[in-house]
Amino acid sequence: MNITTEKRAYLELLAQQYPTIQDASTKIINLTARMQLPKGTEHFVSDIHGEYEAFHHVLKNGSGSIMRRINELFIYEMTEREKSDLATLISYPEQKLAQLLTTTSDPAAWLRITLFRLIKLCRSVASKYTRADVRAALPTGFALTIEELLHEQEGLSNKHEYYLSIIDTIIALDQADEFIEALAKLIQRFAIARLHVIGDVYDRGPGAHIIMDTLMDYHNIDIQWGNHDILWMGAAAGSKACMANVIRTALRYANMETLQNGYAISLLPLATFAMNAYADDPCTIFYPKPSGEEEYTENELLLMAKMQKAITIIQFKLEAQIIQRRPHFQMQDRLLLDKIDYEKGMIHLNDQAYPLRDLLFPTIDPANPYQLSTEEENAVQKLQQSFAISEKLQQHVRFLFSKGSMYLVYNGNLLYHGCIALEEDGSFMSFKVGDQEFKGKAFMDRLDRLARQGYFRKNPEERLYGQDVLWYLWTGAKSPIFGKNKMATFERYFIADKETHKEKKNPYYALRDKEKTAVAILKEFGLDPRTAHIVNGHVPVQVKKGESPIKAGGKLFVIDGGFAKAYQGITGIAGYSLIYNSYGLLLASHAPFESIERAIEENIDMLTHTEILERNQVRIRVKDTDEGRAIQQQIDHLQDLLMAYRRGLIKER
Repeated sequence: MNITTEKRAYLELLAQQYPTIQDASTKIINLTARMQLPKGTEHFVSDIHGEYEAFHHVLKNGSGSIMRRINELFIYEMTEREKSDLATLISYPEQKLAQLLTTTSDPAAWLRITLFRLIKLCRSVASKYTRADVRAALPTGFALTIEELLHEQEGLSNKHEYYLSIIDTIIALDQADEFIEALAKLIQRFAIARLHVIGDVYDRGPGAHIIMDTLMDYHNIDIQWGNHDILWMGAAAGSKACMANVIRTALRYANMETLQNGYAISLLPLATFAMNAYADDPCTIFYPKPSGEEEYTENELLLMAKMQKAITIIQFKLEAQIIQRRPHFQMQDRLLLDKIDYEKGMIHLNDQAYPLRDLLFPTIDPANPYQLSTEEENAVQKLQQSFAISEKLQQHVRFLFSKGSMYLVYNGNLLYHGCIALEEDGSFMSFKVGDQEFKGKAFMDRLDRLARQGYFRKNPEERLYGQDVLWYLWTGAKSPIFGKNKMATFERYFIADKETHKEKKNPYYALRDKEKTAVAILKEFGLDPRTAHIVNGHVPVQVKKGESPIKAGGKLFVIDGGFAKAYQGITGIAGYSLIYNSYGLLLASHAPFESIERAIEENIDMLTHTEILERNQVRIRVKDTDEGRAIQQQIDHLQDLLMAYRRGLIKER
């Protein structure tokens, strides 16, 4: 065995971790055995849009996977009511336990039965993991006891009294509540090996910050950035245009919960400026569209309308500044403030004149319409500082950069939020920067790098360019996570003619129904179209109109059915999620989530319907996955180390 200097240096480093033949051999044995375990269950969700209660419910029940396992294990042992009680207990152990205990005449007997059922279920969902993995996941307080019970050997009758004694002692010591809660959380964790979030955690609903806290605590996760996520990432990075869009969107839907309470961002500078600049302006067309249950007074709505108008005009100015300094973005058609005839109250677009719905522009200088006034500049700087010093926002955005990307190739599937930008003929749309041209995967890779540049680079010019790209991703015509020819914000506010409001979708959204489109995209990303799939979010599936989430002959799945309540009137359902386990692919469709209270009190679930998309003839093992390929590489390196030990090329320590 001849080894190069570089190989020897690597093996010497590896020997520090495995200093003897026995150490290296033991690791090889353990890794080889791990390869034969069934593939862990992957859970795909998309477009959560701040709806934290519905999201948490789907996460807790694994899109119905826990209920399916209960049915498999206890098909002849439990009534339907008992099964639903157990499923709800696992999702909401503290609240459901208190309710169930009031309905039994013998609490000790009920607790004993319930604990044994939970242990049996936990043992079942943990069976895909090594003992080391299970041990690492155990809660500190009950780790040894749970480990002992999970590895109970039911066939050994002489241990029956031993295990029964453990359960009875837990009950006698009044620890059953805490033990049940620990087991419930463990079952939730083992039910899903990896969570994929296909974009759009933010906006619409009130709890994006709550969802982000949950994701940061999740054991195994990746995120593909959505357009709404990118907007918040840009705002946190320092992009004034992204920040203005974030604030305007929050005010438009009267949804300031995440901004103010979640991230402690003060809108006082904007409110002060708006009350002065638009003091006598009724701001009629800027009245918010409340999407939650909170009620506002007329004065509060008027203030939000003034603030919304103020930040909207600021947004148009800031966006124009980006368009002017980045001509290769090719967005000159979105420079609109200089197309206004301020005396006549008209705007000229595409050789046509349209009357404006609002004629009061006290902060716009017709001779220089894209320059911020001194007062606007002061307000923007204070708001920008508030975003910069929000510790929680910065933590969440760093997490999005750490766990997120424009797309992900994982276990033979391609995951992305919006689209792969295409021309009408199905070819990849190109984006030119100087003499360079980017399209398909190369364009996605470039955008991913530039997005990170906007947050992490120290060089001011490079950082600013990255921030401008983050804004382009939100609204640019060739942005793969926006996917439309324009964002008609100005037109929707100021022009009554709805023809001007239309935003043409990228051809991808018509072509993605065709199998050849999916095949071309999968090949572009180095995947085998015979076995690979695309998992796509972003555009709600209009089930009410007969649209299917299964496209391109089963090669592409759209799993945005509408978590957000605002979309459920369009879709008719409350979203899709995808499950990929060792047996195949399952698509789960969800009915609207009513409330946590009803879920607990009445076992009212989301009425998840599961459809089997693909069933594997041979069960998928870890060796067949990306993890398996990485493990095999480890085994190969360890085999080299073992050979070097035995040949005397490296000494045991």
